Amino acid sequence: MIMLKKFREWFNQQFYNKEVQLRERYLDIKNHDVEINGIEYFLAKAMIPDIPEILGIERAVYGGQTPWDDRAFRTELMRKTDRLYLVLRRNDWLVAFIGCSLNDHTKDCHITNVAVAPNFQNHGLGYFLVTTIIKKARQLQYVKVTLEVRVSNTRAQKLYRDIGFVDNGIKKDYYFNDREDALNMVLDITKIG
Repeated sequence: MIMLKKFREWFNQQFYNKEVQLRERYLDIKNHDVEINGIEYFLAKAMIPDIPEILGIERAVYGGQTPWDDRAFRTELMRKTDRLYLVLRRNDWLVAFIGCSLNDHTKDCHITNVAVAPNFQNHGLGYFLVTTIIKKARQLQYVKVTLEVRVSNTRAQKLYRDIGFVDNGIKKDYYFNDREDALNMVLDITKIG
């Protein structure tokens, strides 16, 4: 057993891409309890069985709509090396989630989704999830985190600006269902202390 472990370590050092090793190390999220503003939650890597609850949060947040469907989430969750999706649970209920794509070539972590169930909003969950993704991007030695947000969603824009994101242009007719414009935002994480 020890011999096999040593061989595996030697093999990985000789032949395995260092960036892949780094990514696997930092994307291996251990499910655990977290305290956010004095309340206990359970942070976990999202899995396929979470999709119905994720869609439920989307419906609650987006007036009955689901910007992404079951198939889109399933495809994202199956991509283990360049996607990271996290969920927060309270008493076994999924109350918030976040997802991002990871681009090793551009060193860009792009937040694709973030949503908090309406009765759990304004409790720091969105802030916690976004800053958790930023920490992961820093561990991966990325240079920026990007996202889009509806131009009408001024509350989310304020949160992102408070974290350090800056406006980076408008994407016209970005959202599929109502063709609302998106504000592109970027955070240069090389400048974070």
